[in-house]
Amino acid sequence: MAAGYVLTIDQGTTGSTVLIVDHAGQVLSRAYSEFTQYYPKPGWVEHDATEIWEVTLRVSREAIARAGVSPGEIRAIGITNQRETTVVWDARTGEPVSRAIVWQCRRTAPLCDRMKQAGMEEMVRARTGLVIDAYFSATKLAWLLENVPGVRERAEAGDLRFGTLDSWLVWNLTGGRVHVTDYSNASRTMLFNIHSLKWDEEISRYFAIPVSLLPQTAASSTVYGVTDPVVFGVEIPIGSMAGDQQAALFGQACFEPGSAKNTYGTGCFLLMNTGERPIASQHGLLTTIAWGVDGKVHYALEGAIFIAGAAVQWLRDEMKLIVSAAETEDLAQSVPDNAGVYVVPAFVGLGAPYWDMYARGTIVGLTRGSGRAHLVRAVLEAIGYQTHDVLQVMKEEGHLELKALKVDGGAAANNFLMQFQSDILGVDVERPAQTESTALGATYLAGLSTGFWKSQEDILDIRKVDRRFAPAMAAQERERLLAGWKRAVASARSFAANA
Repeated sequence: MAAGYVLTIDQGTTGSTVLIVDHAGQVLSRAYSEFTQYYPKPGWVEHDATEIWEVTLRVSREAIARAGVSPGEIRAIGITNQRETTVVWDARTGEPVSRAIVWQCRRTAPLCDRMKQAGMEEMVRARTGLVIDAYFSATKLAWLLENVPGVRERAEAGDLRFGTLDSWLVWNLTGGRVHVTDYSNASRTMLFNIHSLKWDEEISRYFAIPVSLLPQTAASSTVYGVTDPVVFGVEIPIGSMAGDQQAALFGQACFEPGSAKNTYGTGCFLLMNTGERPIASQHGLLTTIAWGVDGKVHYALEGAIFIAGAAVQWLRDEMKLIVSAAETEDLAQSVPDNAGVYVVPAFVGLGAPYWDMYARGTIVGLTRGSGRAHLVRAVLEAIGYQTHDVLQVMKEEGHLELKALKVDGGAAANNFLMQFQSDILGVDVERPAQTESTALGATYLAGLSTGFWKSQEDILDIRKVDRRFAPAMAAQERERLLAGWKRAVASARSFAANA
């Protein structure tokens, strides 16, 4: 067994997690801390990038201390991150020009509408694999250039740098020496040609984005540089970067074309590995880069659901119906069914397969007998229904019948939700022993680039399954529930449309 450890940063939407992992794939320690969420206007979501760096550095040091290892024993650092969140900072001081615009933020929806009116949809999809939507980084960067005083002039003078959170962390870890992103994160900006693996000049010109702003691009599993000794006391190779969902696909060992996973986090993301050939979707899925490893690029089809675990947070923080997410399992099981109640958590619009930026959260089917447990159950079921919608389209696009869906993320620990997911899909749901597949994917990618693991076969050898859920719902009941869900979605989409 190889000596040493991998330190992995999982920089998420609501907090940063750091793991210390050994060669057997076992997590020696884990440290986590939330950071502040800002909602300055309806539909706007922001983060303080400086706070994210400070939190990440603190929990990294905590994880090292808890593991009882020295920084010198860490063989590599892996990074996975919330995708699309946009940061612009000063190249000399490292000071952000404003708060980061988070992937959930909808402020640039009007700019997306103008792009569509300009007839750019087909070109953008063909080159980037993406639909035009406020979700992606390009319009967020354009907004900062146009709306933050002085930013346009400073950018054109070459004084600023743009990045998603992976780039921001590497910049800080290396003391400002390295400005880079990997192919998977680049493919989520709506500025990157996923076929040529280069920044697209025409799209960049449309937004008037100076080339000097953009990071270099590289494979997901490679050594980008080493940490500044000030950070941990020693130089440590930074061996991977990957967007959170692509990292989870790798962490679930979905190495072969046709294998798929779903991550239940703040949002919900279903990805299918399509191999070295990108598949152009005609039904609202995204074509994205899964990773670059060993000189090869793998692609994936992705369906993005904007609100999943965030709906449970809404039950806790805004509705005050629960104290913790763990309560939802028992509450959902305390009633025999949803009693006709459906929740469509379209708080920031709907993602795949609808891509409706203006849909709004909706509760339908309430009666005098509807109670707290029914509403909680309906929120969990909504996560399962949304996953069903994406998977149905994915099966059509990829001509694939899945034998099992691999699952991970925080909500994958909820046995009620996993059983309902299996029931509503009609396929087995497989939960790994380590549900933090996102962080483990970045761990494996970093270990491969530094020789800590020799091959993907080594990773398959150490992966273990915790539980497999088999469908137990009658087909007729499944169809009845899905019909109710479709009516609820129609209500959510028609509310704003009729305003």
